[in-house]
Amino acid sequence: MASFQLDDQVLVQETMFVRTLTLNRPRQLNTLSLEMISQLSELFVAYEDDANAKLIILKGRGRAFCAGGNLAAVHRHFLEGNLKYGEKVSQKIINLTYLIATYSKPQVSILNGITMGAGVGISVHGKFRVATENSIFATPENGLGFFPNVGASYFLSRLPGFFGEYLGLTGARLDGAEMLACGLATHFVPSAKLPLLEKALISRAASVTSSSFDLAFISAIIDEHSLRQPALNEKSALHKMDVIDKCFSRPTVEEILSALEREAVEAHMADDDHRHEWLALTILLLKKASPMSLKICLRSIREGRVQAIDECLVREYRITSHILRGQISKDFREGCRAIVWDKDKKPKWKPSSLELITDHMVDHYFSKLDGDEELKLPQRSNLVAFANAKL
Repeated sequence: MASFQLDDQVLVQETMFVRTLTLNRPRQLNTLSLEMISQLSELFVAYEDDANAKLIILKGRGRAFCAGGNLAAVHRHFLEGNLKYGEKVSQKIINLTYLIATYSKPQVSILNGITMGAGVGISVHGKFRVATENSIFATPENGLGFFPNVGASYFLSRLPGFFGEYLGLTGARLDGAEMLACGLATHFVPSAKLPLLEKALISRAASVTSSSFDLAFISAIIDEHSLRQPALNEKSALHKMDVIDKCFSRPTVEEILSALEREAVEAHMADDDHRHEWLALTILLLKKASPMSLKICLRSIREGRVQAIDECLVREYRITSHILRGQISKDFREGCRAIVWDKDKKPKWKPSSLELITDHMVDHYFSKLDGDEELKLPQRSNLVAFANAKL
């Protein structure tokens, strides 16, 4: 077994044929620093070429799997005048996401806690995603003046109906049972059984040949420790797929909001308090978010429905670069200030309403970057065989 220092940002255990990587910034909810992203990338590349590495387990220490990227560091560099730092981080995390999405060896991500933003990117594109009763999933980026990226337009657009638009636009949270039900997780394992699951994966990997240690074999091991269908909370949004599909299938954010408001009036008139409460919260989440982010997010998910993972990532990098440069709107800087830095939680968005945003303004975020500024993903041979079959 390989040794590690407890102050390392990624703890590495190499036990027989299994490589276990533990994100180790628990006080920061395992948000990904540039150092962590670089180390994870190096490890994944090395293990893919290592014949003795049959399986990668990725997990987090503490109460989070990974709460996203290190936005505090990005904002600090903004304040210091280093405007390129954010693009550098974005490029590295997108390349890592692409590596994971096209990885030729199985990855089991144990999502035992908060899983948001970039934490979703480094897990949901892997083959096995294990949720627990402690899992909390969200894509809250619109509330920060950003947008769901790291392949979000790929995986959100492939969820049932228009559930992806609902999650992406509102930033609503899901628990582990909901993650399993909608397909974001492949298994649900009670947290008390996780040590037994890891032990079983390690011991069984050593007992079979490489050719026998296939995806069905790994899935069967996880199944032995899983709950097949954990009960959904009665207030789960998944019980409201009728209204989600009806409203979030609309072509624009304005029409989505109008549809939700009509549904809220009808629920109030019918004395359906539970439905009205959920609709009111959904409307509130949309109205609190950056209007520009909402417009970008919806278009990104809609384009992602007909694009492969590599196309989604290249487009998301373009959008990210334009957001960071702040030529049309500086909402991301304002969101970081209000939510992450000053923490007054009162961002002042500009433009301040959906009506002030033109199609031409949104087009800017989807426009190609100049020449060598475009993202160049590394050549991967497993795109068709692996990436497009994982969700």
